[in-house]
Amino acid sequence: MPASQPRSRARDRNNVLNRAEFLSLNQPLKGNQENRSSGRKQSGQAGAAGAQNTNPKERRQSQQLPEEDCMQLNPSFKGIAFNSLLAIDICMSKRLGVCANRASSWGGARSMINLLGITGHGIPWIAGTLICLVKSSTLAGQEVLMNLLLALLLDIMIVAGLQKLAKRKGPYDINPGLLDYLTMDTYAFPAGHASRVAMLSKFFLNHLVLAIPLRILLVLWALCVGFSRVMIGRHHITDVLSGFVFGYLQFRLVELIWMSSNTCQMLISIW
Repeated sequence: MPASQPRSRARDRNNVLNRAEFLSLNQPLKGNQENRSSGRKQSGQAGAAGAQNTNPKERRQSQQLPEEDCMQLNPSFKGIAFNSLLAIDICMSKRLGVCANRASSWGGARSMINLLGITGHGIPWIAGTLICLVKSSTLAGQEVLMNLLLALLLDIMIVAGLQKLAKRKGPYDINPGLLDYLTMDTYAFPAGHASRVAMLSKFFLNHLVLAIPLRILLVLWALCVGFSRVMIGRHHITDVLSGFVFGYLQFRLVELIWMSSNTCQMLISIW
């Protein structure tokens, strides 16, 4: 043991890092430590004072912001499926908008498609129903025409209300026409023409005696009018399909509140 102690002392003496000029490398300066600790204390005190001076609302907002701004990295299967179907609907609707403008592939047929769409407008149908009602002389005819007028008015109000709630725009930036503004058919979902022609075709099939060729033509007319709205770029495919569904539901509603002949005669006499 005595021999080992002189050896260790001689080794410490020979160690270069034990010289005075290298001591600062082995041990941190006390002044630096004190400065750092005082700086930390001052910053902590300043932070605490700032936290006390901030309002409770600002503190709550600062705590909530990271949670609100975080991005949902693991969406649900329903969200993925819905967004995928929505993207497919928009893409297919744009592809089928062959008459959206004059420069489209079928731009020359735009006038004919618009003329087909006029047959599904609400204003011509309401005007025609009123003219037929004035000229009708049978109680059965007046009953059917009065309920048809009720169905047309309900269709305009229901579709306008749903469009105001959804506020979905069409695949192309196309301004509505004058007749569209009169029937408040300014948005895309649901398609007013589609709901109207679906309701009308179902109404005529139930309350008019028609031959089979006329029944087939009536259904084809409803389908052509509905999808003509996709061709001119006013509606998406889902807008037209939902319009067909709403038109059928409106027909069922009119059947439930069907006005009798006496009620129709009373309304006609008031009018």
